[in-house]
Amino acid sequence: MKGIVLFGHGSRDAAWRAPMEAVAARITAQAGAPAVRCAYLELCTPDFATASAELVALGVTELRVLPMFLGMGRHAREDLPALVHALQERCPRLSIQVLPPVGEHPSALDLFAQLASL
Repeated sequence: MKGIVLFGHGSRDAAWRAPMEAVAARITAQAGAPAVRCAYLELCTPDFATASAELVALGVTELRVLPMFLGMGRHAREDLPALVHALQERCPRLSIQVLPPVGEHPSALDLFAQLASL
Protein backbone atom coordinates (compact mmCIF):
# COMPACT_ATOMS: atom_id res chain seq x y z
CA MET A 1 0.00 0.00 0.00
CA LYS A 2 1.27 3.45 -0.90
CA GLY A 3 1.17 6.61 1.17
CA ILE A 4 2.18 10.24 0.89
CA VAL A 5 3.34 12.73 3.51
CA LEU A 6 3.15 16.39 2.55
CA PHE A 7 5.78 17.95 4.81
CA GLY A 8 5.84 21.64 5.65
CA HIS A 9 7.25 24.01 8.22
CA GLY A 10 4.10 24.76 10.19
CA SER A 11 2.66 27.96 11.64
CA ARG A 12 0.60 29.12 14.59
CA ASP A 13 -1.79 30.67 12.04
CA ALA A 14 -4.35 27.99 11.12
CA ALA A 15 -4.95 29.65 7.73
CA TRP A 16 -1.35 28.83 6.75
CA ARG A 17 -2.28 25.13 6.58
CA ALA A 18 -5.05 25.62 4.00
CA PRO A 19 -2.91 25.24 0.84
CA MET A 20 -1.24 22.03 2.08
CA GLU A 21 -4.57 20.60 3.14
CA ALA A 22 -6.01 21.54 -0.28
CA VAL A 23 -3.22 19.58 -1.98
CA ALA A 24 -3.97 16.60 0.29
CA ALA A 25 -7.68 16.84 -0.56
CA ARG A 26 -6.92 16.93 -4.28
CA ILE A 27 -4.76 13.83 -4.00
CA THR A 28 -7.42 12.03 -1.97
CA ALA A 29 -10.10 12.91 -4.56
CA GLN A 30 -8.23 11.02 -7.30
CA ALA A 31 -9.40 7.52 -8.15
CA GLY A 32 -7.22 4.92 -6.44
CA ALA A 33 -5.45 7.60 -4.43
CA PRO A 34 -2.83 6.61 -1.87
CA ALA A 35 -3.34 7.47 1.77
CA VAL A 36 -2.11 11.01 2.41
CA ARG A 37 -1.24 13.00 5.52
CA CYS A 38 0.07 16.49 6.11
CA ALA A 39 2.93 16.79 8.60
CA TYR A 40 4.63 19.80 10.10
CA LEU A 41 8.09 20.47 11.46
CA GLU A 42 6.91 22.79 14.21
CA LEU A 43 4.18 25.05 15.53
CA CYS A 44 1.25 22.78 14.60
CA THR A 45 0.27 19.14 14.48
CA PRO A 46 0.64 16.46 13.39
CA ASP A 47 4.40 16.20 13.33
CA PHE A 48 6.24 13.94 10.89
CA ALA A 49 6.48 11.00 13.29
CA THR A 50 2.76 11.07 14.08
CA ALA A 51 1.61 11.42 10.47
CA SER A 52 3.97 8.65 9.35
CA ALA A 53 2.86 6.36 12.17
CA GLU A 54 -0.77 6.85 11.11
CA LEU A 55 0.08 5.78 7.57
CA VAL A 56 2.09 2.77 8.73
CA ALA A 57 -0.83 1.75 10.98
CA LEU A 58 -3.05 1.83 7.86
CA GLY A 59 -0.72 -0.68 6.21
CA VAL A 60 1.40 1.66 4.10
CA THR A 61 4.59 -0.07 2.95
CA GLU A 62 5.76 2.53 0.40
CA LEU A 63 5.96 6.13 1.55
CA ARG A 64 6.63 9.20 -0.60
CA VAL A 65 7.54 12.39 1.25
CA LEU A 66 6.97 15.67 -0.57
CA PRO A 67 8.66 18.68 1.05
CA MET A 68 6.31 21.63 0.58
CA PHE A 69 9.16 24.13 0.42
CA LEU A 70 10.22 26.45 -2.39
CA GLY A 71 13.82 25.30 -2.17
CA MET A 72 16.35 23.07 -0.49
CA GLY A 73 16.84 25.08 2.70
CA ARG A 74 17.97 23.80 6.08
CA HIS A 75 14.64 22.17 6.91
CA ALA A 76 14.64 20.09 3.72
CA ARG A 77 18.41 19.53 3.77
CA GLU A 78 18.92 18.69 7.47
CA ASP A 79 15.74 18.42 9.53
CA LEU A 80 13.73 16.23 7.17
CA PRO A 81 16.52 13.69 6.54
CA ALA A 82 16.91 13.27 10.31
CA LEU A 83 13.17 12.64 10.68
CA VAL A 84 13.21 10.17 7.80
CA HIS A 85 16.21 8.37 9.28
CA ALA A 86 14.41 8.00 12.62
CA LEU A 87 11.32 6.65 10.82
CA GLN A 88 13.45 4.17 8.87
CA GLU A 89 14.99 2.99 12.15
CA ARG A 90 11.50 2.41 13.60
CA CYS A 91 10.15 0.84 10.41
CA PRO A 92 13.03 -0.87 8.59
CA ARG A 93 10.74 -2.57 6.04
CA LEU A 94 9.10 0.71 5.02
CA SER A 95 10.25 1.93 1.61
CA ILE A 96 10.71 5.71 1.83
CA GLN A 97 11.27 8.07 -1.08
CA VAL A 98 11.92 11.74 -0.34
CA LEU A 99 11.10 13.92 -3.33
CA PRO A 100 12.75 17.26 -4.11
CA PRO A 101 11.04 20.34 -2.65
CA VAL A 102 7.96 21.37 -4.67
CA GLY A 103 9.51 24.70 -5.59
CA GLU A 104 12.35 23.00 -7.42
CA HIS A 105 10.10 21.02 -9.77
CA PRO A 106 10.30 22.38 -13.35
CA SER A 107 6.49 22.41 -13.66
CA ALA A 108 6.20 24.48 -10.48
CA LEU A 109 8.82 26.91 -11.75
CA ASP A 110 6.88 27.26 -15.02
CA LEU A 111 3.67 27.87 -13.08
CA PHE A 112 5.33 30.51 -10.87
CA ALA A 113 6.60 32.30 -13.98
CA GLN A 114 3.12 32.18 -15.54
CA LEU A 115 1.52 33.54 -12.38
CA ALA A 116 4.01 36.40 -12.22
CA SER A 117 3.32 37.26 -15.86
CA LEU A 118 -0.48 37.48 -15.57
